Amino acid sequence: MSDLEVIAEPGRQDIVVRRSFDAPRDVVFKAMTDPQYLAQWWGMKESELHIDRFEPRPGGTWRVVEKAADGGEYAFHGVFHDVTAPEGFTQTFEFEGQPGHVLLETHSLESEGDRTRYTSYSVFQSVEDRDGMVESGMETGLTESMDALEALLRTMT
Repeated sequence: MSDLEVIAEPGRQDIVVRRSFDAPRDVVFKAMTDPQYLAQWWGMKESELHIDRFEPRPGGTWRVVEKAADGGEYAFHGVFHDVTAPEGFTQTFEFEGQPGHVLLETHSLESEGDRTRYTSYSVFQSVEDRDGMVESGMETGLTESMDALEALLRTMT
C-alpha cells in the first residue's frame, strides 16, 4: 500500500509530496535521473513518454512529451539547477500548454535502512498557479507515476 502524501495548504504557493519506496536511495536516484528508466514510469498508465532530451546535470535541460491514448500530446520542459547523487536534484518544470507558468521543484531522497523516503517540494509563481495545478488532477497522474516507479524499482533491486 502506498504512503503517498500530497500537501497543498490553502493560500500557499507550494506543494509538498512525500512517499517511501522499498529500494535503496542510489537505485531510486538512478530510476529518477536515467532517461531509460524515466520513460518506464513517468506519466499516466495509458500514455507513452517520449524523451526529447534529459541531461541531469547543473545547467542541463530536459524535455519530454507524453502521448495520451486519445492521441493528445502534452509536452513539459525545464532546466536542472542542482544534481547531487544520490541525495536528489532541483529543476524547473513548465507545461508547454501553459507557457510562462514555471515552477521550481526540489526532489530529495533520504535513506531509511533499505528503503528511501522521497520528498518533493514545488514552489509556484503564485497561489493561482499552484491552485491550477492542484485542480488539473495532478494527483491522479502523480499517483500512477509513483506506483509505476515502485514497480520498476522492484525489477532494479
